[in-house]
Amino acid sequence: MSKQSKAKRDKRKKLQPKRPINRLNAQQQVQNHAVLTNEEGQVVAAIGLQGTEWLLAIGGQTMGNADNPIPMLAMLKHLSNVQEKEGRKVNLEYSSQLQQLIDDLAADEGKTADEYLTQLVSEFEGVEGVEGEEGEDAENAETAADASEDAPVADEAGTDAAADATSAASDDKPQA
Repeated sequence: MSKQSKAKRDKRKKLQPKRPINRLNAQQQVQNHAVLTNEEGQVVAAIGLQGTEWLLAIGGQTMGNADNPIPMLAMLKHLSNVQEKEGRKVNLEYSSQLQQLIDDLAADEGKTADEYLTQLVSEFEGVEGVEGEEGEDAENAETAADASEDAPVADEAGTDAAADATSAASDDKPQA
């Protein structure tokens, strides 16, 4: 090899046209289709389309993805309703493509788009009420557990037998 070979090679590389860097799994841009903004104009939550996948972002973090954006839109609408009940002014805007999708699904069920979206939002309100009841049951269970902890314990074997009896009572499976 000559002493000049590195210099010649570097010169040749410099003269070649630049190639674009193609990365594997290059991220496609996300197109916003629904945006929930607060009164300061800050984005609270959004639904976007990336390739063929719909993404839900809340607070700047991607929270989920789906093939169908309508349940996510119903959730944003529900979030908007909750925020307004708490006295915060929010604005939910969505694209014409998303509106067309809602219109098509509503027409399949023989409803208007507003009726269809209201029905989906009411399902979220029903779930919230059930969770609230479960929360009360959990608080009652914690209170009962605190009361049982205060009860005097006879011996270790007795408490194990009592625990086995309660787990056997809660399971419908036969115990060995």
